[in-house]
Amino acid sequence: MKKKEGLILGALLTKLAPRLKAKVLVEPEWGVVGQITYANGKRRYFRYNTLDLNPVGASDVAKDKDYAAFFMRKLGYPVIEGKTFFSREWAKTIGSKRTIDAGFAYAQTLGFPVIVKPNSGSQGTGVALVHTKKDFYSAVRRILRNDKVVLVQRRVAGKDYRIVVLDEKVISAYERTPLQITGDGRATISQLLRKKAREFIAASRDTQLKPDDSRIAAKLKRQKLTMKSVPAKGESIYLLDNANLSTGGDSLDVTDSVHPGFKKLAVALTKDMGLRLCGVDIMTEGDITKPPVKWHILEINAAPGLDHYARSGKAQEKIVEDLYLKVLTSLSR
Repeated sequence: MKKKEGLILGALLTKLAPRLKAKVLVEPEWGVVGQITYANGKRRYFRYNTLDLNPVGASDVAKDKDYAAFFMRKLGYPVIEGKTFFSREWAKTIGSKRTIDAGFAYAQTLGFPVIVKPNSGSQGTGVALVHTKKDFYSAVRRILRNDKVVLVQRRVAGKDYRIVVLDEKVISAYERTPLQITGDGRATISQLLRKKAREFIAASRDTQLKPDDSRIAAKLKRQKLTMKSVPAKGESIYLLDNANLSTGGDSLDVTDSVHPGFKKLAVALTKDMGLRLCGVDIMTEGDITKPPVKWHILEINAAPGLDHYARSGKAQEKIVEDLYLKVLTSLSR
C-alpha cells in the first residue's frame, strides 16, 4: 500500500511541476521518494505522502497520536479521552505496568464500547470499535502484529470531517462516512461488497476491501446480520465503524460550506502544533456548516495524503490536483 501511495504522489507532482517551471526526480526502483527542483535552484524532497514542508519535530509529534493529544489538550483543544498501553515485551523493556491487561481494565472504566487503534498508524488501519472483552483482545492482537503501542479511547459519536490546512488557509474539507452497501432486495451483503470492490477498481480507487475482515463480521453480528443476509431494496448497511477513505469510506466535499468558526479552529490548531500542512480530523454532533458547539479533535495528520480522496471521483481528482499545486507553490518558499 505505501509503495503505491508514493508512486501516486510522485506521478502527480511530476505532472504538476512544469506549471511552476520545476522538475521532479523520483527514485526509480521503489518510486516512493523524490526530489523537486525549482527554477530558483531550491530543492525539496518527499517520501510516501510526507512532503518537505512541515518541521521534523512537529511532524514526529503529530505521528504519535498520544503525544499529539497531550499537547492539544494542554493547548485547550477538546481531544478524545484515552491512554496508551503496550505489548508485554515493550512494557517490560520500558519498565511500564501499562500492559494490554491494564488496557482492558482502563476500557472498563471508560465503559464499552471503546475505540482501540494503533498509536502510530494511519488511514484507519487496525481501528476498531469494540463492545466486549473478546472483541478487545482480538482487536489488540491484530494491532500488535505491526505496532507495539495500542491507544484505547472513549467512543464519541457524530459526523466525521477532515479539514486540510495549508499556510493558515483551509484548502479542503470533506465529510467521511464509513464503508456501507445499499441493498437491491436480491443480492447478499457478500455479493454487494464484491460489487463495490469492482466499482472501486473501475474508478481507479485502490482501496482494498476485505470481505474476511473480522471487523466487518463483528459489525454485522451486532446488527443481527451475516454476509449471507439480503438487505431490502434501498436499505443501507454499514460494514465498518471508522470512516477512513482508505478502508472503503465515502467522502462528500464541504470545502465551500465550512463555518468560519471551524475554519478558524483548524487553522489555529495547525499553527499551535507547529505545522504548515495538516489534516485536522473533527467529530461534531452538529453540522460543520453551523458554529462549533459540541465537537472533538479525533487526531491530526502532518502528511494528509489525498490520493484516496482523489480517486473517489473525477471532480475530487481535479480538486486534489489544485490542492497539490498550492502545496508545490508553498514548498518553493
